[in-house]
Amino acid sequence: MANPNKAKGTQWESAVRDYLNAELGQVDEYGKWLDPYDACNVRRPAQEGAADVGDVHCVPFVLECKNVARPSVPTFLRQAEVEARHAGFPYGVAVVKAQRLNVRRGKVHITVTTWTRVRLALGMTARAFADRYAFTVSLRGLDTGKWYATTELEGFALLVRDMRARRNAP
Repeated sequence: MANPNKAKGTQWESAVRDYLNAELGQVDEYGKWLDPYDACNVRRPAQEGAADVGDVHCVPFVLECKNVARPSVPTFLRQAEVEARHAGFPYGVAVVKAQRLNVRRGKVHITVTTWTRVRLALGMTARAFADRYAFTVSLRGLDTGKWYATTELEGFALLVRDMRARRNAP
């Protein structure tokens, strides 16, 4: 791959995909899918150009993965939400690499609106939701469009597991 930044981004997307597949029990101890046809497998879709569908699909989320020195989280979140709509997914989040840390320490950012929608889908209070998934909130000025919540990829994996369990409950 000629572009080193593209290579870094692809490596980060693959690391996120592989980590989530392992944490969600979608792969065996060798990293092979237990069921290659399972819609819940975490995948890196083909790029779609102008109608981009995100970097990683982790039902019910589209992940916009970024490996940058200076993150612009509100911009990444807007991009993630547009790409989630393109892909037909209900939620878009941004996953930013925490420099020099393990993949599970990657930062998962979610808009306050999406945070509320997910919390209500799980039927949880704000405090219980924040505590269970270790969310912290960043309030940036008076513009609520720039507010977001953050957890680590480890907490996000638990959130995805709980969302999927609720969806599959009788």
